[in-house]
Amino acid sequence: MKKSILMFAMILATVSASAQFYVSASGGYSISSAGVRFGTETTTAGVENTYGSYGEGMHTQLRGGYFFNDTFGVEVGVGYLNGADQTSLLVDLPAQAQYINIEARGKAYGASASLVYKFTNNIYGRFGALIKVGGKTESDGKIKMALSQTEMLNVDYTQDYEGRLPLGFIGAVGYKYDLSDKVSLFAELEYMGISVTRDTSEITEFSANVNGEARSIEQVKAIFANHPNAQYNPLAAVFNKNIEYVDELPFGANPAGEKQLSQKVPYSSFGINIGATFYFGK
Repeated sequence: MKKSILMFAMILATVSASAQFYVSASGGYSISSAGVRFGTETTTAGVENTYGSYGEGMHTQLRGGYFFNDTFGVEVGVGYLNGADQTSLLVDLPAQAQYINIEARGKAYGASASLVYKFTNNIYGRFGALIKVGGKTESDGKIKMALSQTEMLNVDYTQDYEGRLPLGFIGAVGYKYDLSDKVSLFAELEYMGISVTRDTSEITEFSANVNGEARSIEQVKAIFANHPNAQYNPLAAVFNKNIEYVDELPFGANPAGEKQLSQKVPYSSFGINIGATFYFGK
């Protein structure tokens, strides 16, 4: 028993002798990795699909870690994403007086926990789990379209989407350059693989009129639901003040109602991080 305690104490002392705490701060930019279809762009040149990920955009991270020895460590981090605009729907047909532009972007807070491995004193890798702990997907819509030869519809709205708690993967390879024993600079290539299942949405801002006469959300919804051009009928599903997204609906349920089938939206990305690390002793 005494030998076991002595052996454990020696191992603990050896690990502690080379252990090291650190914190790092970084910023960077991510691009889409999922390539998921978002919608379409319709112009006089034709119809084109749009692809992307809500994970694209500027991001910042703050991480803290602990190295058990010169090779292995663990790390936890938090980050914020200010996503780039993604086109959900664009219709630009001036000759027909039809203009619809719906764009969305992610604004998300995330947290991660990773294992870190040093390949050399300068090159390292990390991989672990990622969750989205807050934020939203924000959608802005601008619609200007002729309903008839004498009626012009104008709509401006903002819709916020909340999602269920997701779990994803994070991995990175980085290179660090030591400025001193306490400070180093680093650059990383990072992959985040995560998707968010929509839970609820709310129209937070809304204004609409026909030839200057105000229209309600319900009236705009009816306009699109009954529009003679079937291309515009799906827009009726957007115009509910609040929507709950569920995994199943009863037979015959209104697909444009206040309960709609949920869907997964991509936040996956490839990114570059540049930052600094501060060490707290060995």
